Amino acid sequence: MMLIRIGVIGQSGEIPAETCVLAEEIGKEIALRGAILITGGTSGVMGAVSRGAKQANGLVVGILPGDNVEVANDYIDIPISTGLSFDYRSLILVHSSDVIIMIAGGNGTLGELSAAYLNRKPVIIVEASGGWASRVRGMAYEGSYLDERKWVKLDYANSATEALDIAMSRICEGKGSIDGKKIKVDSQ
Repeated sequence: MMLIRIGVIGQSGEIPAETCVLAEEIGKEIALRGAILITGGTSGVMGAVSRGAKQANGLVVGILPGDNVEVANDYIDIPISTGLSFDYRSLILVHSSDVIIMIAGGNGTLGELSAAYLNRKPVIIVEASGGWASRVRGMAYEGSYLDERKWVKLDYANSATEALDIAMSRICEGKGSIDGKKIKVDSQ
């Protein structure tokens, strides 16, 4: 059985204290649900969500830009150096995840959101986290899609529990398999 892989996207660098707390809560919730956390592996949202997952004994994978694993935050269990720039590294993160959770975010996070949508990945946007996450609904087509093709409906949450409930629901809607392989779903 494969474990669920949850990708978290959000900006690097300094983040507001309330965003940091929310990201940590989401990381903890991912670990408590038995899923693997996949992030871009560096600072900011990625560092906070990784710290939260490690506090709950979760497994954390960092998809890193460039060739230097030293850029990984201290909570990464498996650093994967891609040799790629940030934008191409982000595509690996999206393709390696079963579902994406967006926390806050800047321009790079918008690119990851678009990549997830184009690849029909379920996305949960944590509106309460600020940044672009708090603005997506207002610019989205019918509030729920990135364009008129309506490939995948965007979901919105305001707490860690709500985000993970939605994520697990989207995974279960996939009939318990991803790419033809059975997955383990631990929901509370």
